[in-house]
Amino acid sequence: SVPIAKQLASIKALRKGSDLEKAFATAALVYNNYADPESKLSKAETKSLLQSQFWHFIQGQENKPKYQEIISSLDEEPENKINFEDFMILLVSLTLMSDLLQEIKNVKTT
Repeated sequence: SVPIAKQLASIKALRKGSDLEKAFATAALVYNNYADPESKLSKAETKSLLQSQFWHFIQGQENKPKYQEIISSLDEEPENKINFEDFMILLVSLTLMSDLLQEIKNVKTT
């Protein structure tokens, strides 16, 4: 498996890309590395990805009703798999309810 940083560096269009562009490209690359040949993730794969790649955002959130609601929405997927669009919505949802987001908001920029 090729490291994400190396995969990212290989994308010519992002060599001078912004931090935000690289962040979204990184999310897409991580997703692709976990996804099956149909570019989808099972519920188990999604949880594994979140545990290994998004731990600091979900840490301590597991017992919150909003977290439970977001994770249980995975059960509602008709084929028990999610695509990249649904994955990104999941990430944004988990980020918005995360305690870490408040810490990020409090970071001084000067």
